[in-house]
Amino acid sequence: MKTFKMQCKTEIIRVLRNRYFVFWSLLMPIIFYYVFTNLVNADVPNKAEWQAHYLMSMTVFSVMGSSMMTLGIRMVQERSQGWSTFIRTTPLSDTVYFAAQMVGQSVIHALSITIIFIAGALINGVSLKAFEWIMSGLWILLASLPFLAIGTLIGLMKKVETAAGISNVLYMVLAVSGGLWMPLDVMPKIMQTIGKWLPSYNFGSGAWEIVRGGMPDWKNILILIAYLVLFMLLSKYIRRKQEAV
Repeated sequence: MKTFKMQCKTEIIRVLRNRYFVFWSLLMPIIFYYVFTNLVNADVPNKAEWQAHYLMSMTVFSVMGSSMMTLGIRMVQERSQGWSTFIRTTPLSDTVYFAAQMVGQSVIHALSITIIFIAGALINGVSLKAFEWIMSGLWILLASLPFLAIGTLIGLMKKVETAAGISNVLYMVLAVSGGLWMPLDVMPKIMQTIGKWLPSYNFGSGAWEIVRGGMPDWKNILILIAYLVLFMLLSKYIRRKQEAV
């Protein structure tokens, strides 16, 4: 247990020292939030509701990117530098090592959620009930698991450049088509139909429902669980194939 705690602490420190994480997962979502709620859509009806809705979108956007890119690219870097091979020569087991990465990333997510929530309250005076703040934060934290699984898939790639390119494209495509940058209602019908089955939409939808006074739909939960299982099985299969080679 002591080894696990130390490894978790190490992973957290490594992420916080990563300028890429600070820029893309903290600064960019806050900048986007300010721009889309004060400059681009400053005169929308039900402004307070829109500001709370978009705060959830940008928080989901932040955590989704951190899960896929920060974790995935770091895993590729470790493999390319021989760090993963070195770990196998130490008493630290693979299970503890990967579990510590997941836990450390989740702690970082909790920090990101808190910072962006505070930014929303300061920038636009977003005011939610304590229950809504807590439940939306917990939802975003737990529902990020399928994206952590995507991060492990990206982490199986051989080159950092390939992982960075694919993760960036996938990140932006999921964000836009999942309704995080703009509501699905303004998109073409076919995009709406596809978008509602994407993990990004169901991730955001749960948080949107909470700030509207409801709770995540069971469809959101089941779709995210299905994606989590799919990505975990795929990651396990690919890792076994690589080890066999």
